[in-house]
Amino acid sequence: MTDIRRTILWVIFGFSLVLLWDQWQLHNGNKATFFPKPEVATVAPAPAAPASASGVPAASAAVTASPAQVPTSAPAATAAPRERIEVQTDVFKLSFDTEGGSLVRTEFTQHRDLVDPKKNMVLLDQSSSRVYLAQTGLIGGDFPTHKAPMSFSGERSLKEGQNELNFRFESAEMNGVKLVKTYTLKRGSYLIDVKHEVINNGQASVSPQLYMQLVRDGNPPEGESAFYFTFTGPAIYTDAKKYTKVEFGDIEKNKAEIDKTSPNGYVAMVQHYFASAWLLADGVQRENFVRKVDTNLYAVGMITPVADLAPGQSKTVSNQLYSGPQEEKVLEALSPGLDLVKDYGWLAMLSKPLYWLLDQIHSVLKNWGWSIVSLVLLLKIAFYWLNAKAYSSMAKMKAINPKIMEMRERLKNNPQQMQQEMMKIYREEKVNPMGGCFPIMVQIPVFIALYWVLLSSVEMRNAPWIGWIQDLSAPDPFFILPLVMTLTTLLQTALNPAPPDPMQAKLMWFMPLIFSVMFFFFPAGLVLYWITNNILSIAQQWVINTRMGVPPQFNLPKFK
Repeated sequence: MTDIRRTILWVIFGFSLVLLWDQWQLHNGNKATFFPKPEVATVAPAPAAPASASGVPAASAAVTASPAQVPTSAPAATAAPRERIEVQTDVFKLSFDTEGGSLVRTEFTQHRDLVDPKKNMVLLDQSSSRVYLAQTGLIGGDFPTHKAPMSFSGERSLKEGQNELNFRFESAEMNGVKLVKTYTLKRGSYLIDVKHEVINNGQASVSPQLYMQLVRDGNPPEGESAFYFTFTGPAIYTDAKKYTKVEFGDIEKNKAEIDKTSPNGYVAMVQHYFASAWLLADGVQRENFVRKVDTNLYAVGMITPVADLAPGQSKTVSNQLYSGPQEEKVLEALSPGLDLVKDYGWLAMLSKPLYWLLDQIHSVLKNWGWSIVSLVLLLKIAFYWLNAKAYSSMAKMKAINPKIMEMRERLKNNPQQMQQEMMKIYREEKVNPMGGCFPIMVQIPVFIALYWVLLSSVEMRNAPWIGWIQDLSAPDPFFILPLVMTLTTLLQTALNPAPPDPMQAKLMWFMPLIFSVMFFFFPAGLVLYWITNNILSIAQQWVINTRMGVPPQFNLPKFK
């Protein structure tokens, strides 16, 4: 019976590995190895505005609307040829489309690409492999949308000594209404100021509404490891509901739950290290929406009233578009809650002060690798007494381990008496078998929080440490750090007292090995943090065992 159970467990384990590998392949944009699915083509955005045919805002209905229900807005017959406008600052290379004056590409000159470090990082893009766009337009009638042809005017590059760059896109009149978009870029900033001037040159009053949306395909970022467990997709923040992440799958199934109306907040599209967000001033009423635009194409956005415009009147709505790295201090200064796009998970209350401390250390050392080592050292000092209690308990367990093993061998045919004798030994020797666990359990949330700090901090991208480690956000190219991490983990395991139960003893060795395999795919900064923690733990355990008169010894595995 035991052999049958063991066989079933191995079959389940093997099948789980097959499924995990298939999902990893899909997550990284590859075809499934064992269970391939029909390919879904990524389609460019449909020429649609988020409004109903009657001109009524579709923000509330957008969650349940299908692409076929969203009306199209074709360019005018006299439209000028479509053109890409290239604009550059010291941190940006941007591409705008004269169709709608939409932002269709953002290239960051100070951040390298994850797959090809010789290239710059590209976030927004409209190509055969990626669709990720920032669009705006008017609804509520036959007005200019993000499909309307526009003419460009202004400068295309930030010149030496210039701190600001301005340019504009102007539409032709539609139903007497003209839309003028004025973009302002500033030196050293990833924030784009956008002014939407709506001019009514018609003969009747109009009540247009302005929509701002981010449209993105549902594919994961290229080169992103499945082991990172980071979020990619839309996010909405309001004071009432706070930060809400929306899975692409929930949009697909019409299960997205968001705060649809609010006088504050933002809408964003988030991925590992980078984010884009539309920002409106507090107090401006808006309707938030998420919707499926087309096959494997999704949108998050908001709609705000412009004004009732009489003939000859105009109104300007000012907003901002952020598209750049998730630099926590920068995001905090831009809008309440915008720093939450840097996802720390459920341990944010611990992660934020740890990041602050790491940042303070870096301001002194000027090297993120040594800052990680120093932070772990400070945490080990802070938890010294807890660790001392844990290792003292382990040392006592190691001291009585020969007695326990002899008793188990003597009473191996009488499990009930064996258990009673074991508890008796613990009482006589004043040993708590769980004494080494509690102090370590207390520290686990802190180190998990630090894990998320290192995984989420864009400052680690392209940040060198020493020698061959030139990017702390990428895996070690020669796997030296993962190998050292594996050796230190096994050494730490060997120093711990062997569990009396043979099965537990085997698991105690298998688990570190399995766990270590994952670290071959982890960023070098995370592996460095774990190695530092291991080395400091081994040193402390060695010192405490020696002081207690329990010479450190290695408990090697027995797999017979």
